[in-house]
Amino acid sequence: MKYSALFFAFLLSACDAFTISTAGRAGVARFARMDEPQPPPAPAPKTPPPRAPIALPTVGGKDGQLDVVSRLLKDRILMLGTDVNDEVANVLVAQLLYLAQDDPEKDITLYINSPGGSVSAGMAIYDTMQFVPCDVKTVCFGMAASMGAFLLGAGAKGKRSSLPNARIMIHQPLGGAQGQASDIEIQAKEILYVKELLSTYIADYTDQPLEKIKEDTDRDFFMTPTEALEYGIIDEVIKTKTSHIEMPGMPSLY
Repeated sequence: MKYSALFFAFLLSACDAFTISTAGRAGVARFARMDEPQPPPAPAPKTPPPRAPIALPTVGGKDGQLDVVSRLLKDRILMLGTDVNDEVANVLVAQLLYLAQDDPEKDITLYINSPGGSVSAGMAIYDTMQFVPCDVKTVCFGMAASMGAFLLGAGAKGKRSSLPNARIMIHQPLGGAQGQASDIEIQAKEILYVKELLSTYIADYTDQPLEKIKEDTDRDFFMTPTEALEYGIIDEVIKTKTSHIEMPGMPSLY
């Protein structure tokens, strides 16, 4: 009986020791898992920092410091150097109206380097050019494409010019439609109307037959300034220091 009691006490001690030991191992295991190096978090997607707006140079004058665009405005010189959109159109329309009010007889010069853009915005500029009483001279530098070319040719006749290395391109308006069949039909009619309208105006100021304008604008129609002069979009190719260099001809792809 004495030995049985001792043996039972030994078993209890062993059980207690096993439980503690097991708990200890579990504890060690848990701490070991917590101490293991964790994979680094996925890096946040990098977004490029916003571009700072290009600072316009300033020039001094009796009115203080002016940015160069404002200084050119005082000399009745306007710039279209971006896509044609509503914001650009609103600025140009305001400038045209201001200069026309300031002196309704003195010419305004519009420099154009634009790949084109919105038809409605371009027509707002076009209508204002035809509305103001003073002549609007147009000068192409770089490129006048699409609505940019349309506005280039819309200048006062005899006062439309281009620098020798500019490119001029005309084409039909671009557009798309989605939705119900009736909605697509409405949009298709609108695009066809705009195409007819633009072709009519180009035919008027170039003195080209309307059918020729439609045929040429069916695809992108690129021109050198000399070709644009012959076509009737401009009236003069401005001579520069390199005008004596003979220009290469357009290569053939066939």
